[in-house]
Amino acid sequence: MTLVYPSTFMSRLKALNQMISSSNSGLPRFNFTPPQRLSQSICHWGEELSNVSCTYRTKMVVRCKAGAVPLMKQGHRFLSSLSSPALAGDPSASNRHIKKFVAASPKSVALNVLSHLLSHQTSHPHLSFFALSLYSEITEASWFDWNPKLIAELVAVLNKQERFDESETLLSTAVSRLKSNERDFSLFLCNLVESNSKQGSVQGFNEACFRLREIIQRSSSVYVKTQAYKSMVSGLCNMDQPHDAERVIEEMRVEKIKPGLFEHKSVLYGYGRLGLFDDMNRVVHRMETEGHKIDTVCSNMVLSSYGAHDALLQMGSWLQKLKGFNVPFSIRTYNSVLNSCPTIISLLKDLDSCPVSLSELCTFLNEDEALLVHELTQSSVLDEAIEWNAVEGKLDLHGMHLSSSYLILLQWMNEIRLRFSEEKCVIPAEIVVVSGSGKHSNVRGESPVKALVKKIMVRTGSPMRIDRKNVGSFIAKGKTVKEWLCK
Repeated sequence: MTLVYPSTFMSRLKALNQMISSSNSGLPRFNFTPPQRLSQSICHWGEELSNVSCTYRTKMVVRCKAGAVPLMKQGHRFLSSLSSPALAGDPSASNRHIKKFVAASPKSVALNVLSHLLSHQTSHPHLSFFALSLYSEITEASWFDWNPKLIAELVAVLNKQERFDESETLLSTAVSRLKSNERDFSLFLCNLVESNSKQGSVQGFNEACFRLREIIQRSSSVYVKTQAYKSMVSGLCNMDQPHDAERVIEEMRVEKIKPGLFEHKSVLYGYGRLGLFDDMNRVVHRMETEGHKIDTVCSNMVLSSYGAHDALLQMGSWLQKLKGFNVPFSIRTYNSVLNSCPTIISLLKDLDSCPVSLSELCTFLNEDEALLVHELTQSSVLDEAIEWNAVEGKLDLHGMHLSSSYLILLQWMNEIRLRFSEEKCVIPAEIVVVSGSGKHSNVRGESPVKALVKKIMVRTGSPMRIDRKNVGSFIAKGKTVKEWLCK
């Protein structure tokens, strides 16, 4: 593997080592100050936040990007207020607001907001500039416990923002606390590699890899070396360097360290995300020949890769191939496949006109999409989502994206119609469809799945209504539902 180091790397490393030798274990108290080396487009943070806050003046809403750390209700309110025009361009007011929030919040809420701001998938990166100030206030709380993984994530965010002086101070404190324990120090560097790679910080990633390589060379611990190699493989794939990641895997073999399923999956997905399908399939074949089982997670990575590049034909072929592997489908399989079907995505933009039966839906699909839907509906995913007994017949849509919920709901109506038509069918006292209330939606409390279920129930004349005791569910008597479906 060849790592290209920035020209300032050695000078920074020297400066960092000097800081480590003279640093104490206490963490300096940070107040938010404008980063000095940000690009001109965002160097004036007050102006930047003023511009951003304008987008909230009509409606103060913080949206959570899919994949980001879900925010608690109090966290939503805090970030919305932090984005307000009243605080824009006023660092002192922002710091006071952060201090007040930490003082009034329990540990879980404060750490939840910090983790959300540190996530590489946060949907409001403009607020991640406050992460250091928030962390500084959290360190003053009586419940605070020093966490090296959190430090690694914060350092990576600061590196991404080019706030190198502040990241070096945090890093030196962590190194001075951990360097006496090889395992703890190496795991911290592993977290640092992962975090910098997810944030896309080339400089931070290369420096962390450099330090990990030093540990690999001098350590006699197989565990330490294995974890270091795994982190470098994963990090290189995150940085869109799967070829270099494969070289690290070959290096592991030379060092008599057996690569595991994790490393192979990382490289497989690294190639897949880039659309390098020949290389991706080569890795799949190698996994098979080396005795690694192609599991549901691995198959979903392949499907996600095909879907990201609109390769529906290859996606259909892969679904058919999975039968030979005896790989069960999952909710994520549905999500990966159906999110890649342009017709279904387009139909769901208008819930007043989308098909409300599986047979009608199939008339809208092209050949490739029809094959995908056929393969999915032949799986056991629907059966696993249904509970059926004398007390309750329940369909749980949790974990399903909108497109998956749509197809499952259409399948469900067909399935329970068939069940009700059987003479010996057990008719549950109640039929329940759990849609969720929107706690994990892009906008908290606004569930697209709930809106979909409600619209389809209305359009099909269903007796099912929102449960007064649980607003995230639809409910009706079993006999009433049977009359509706079998009329």
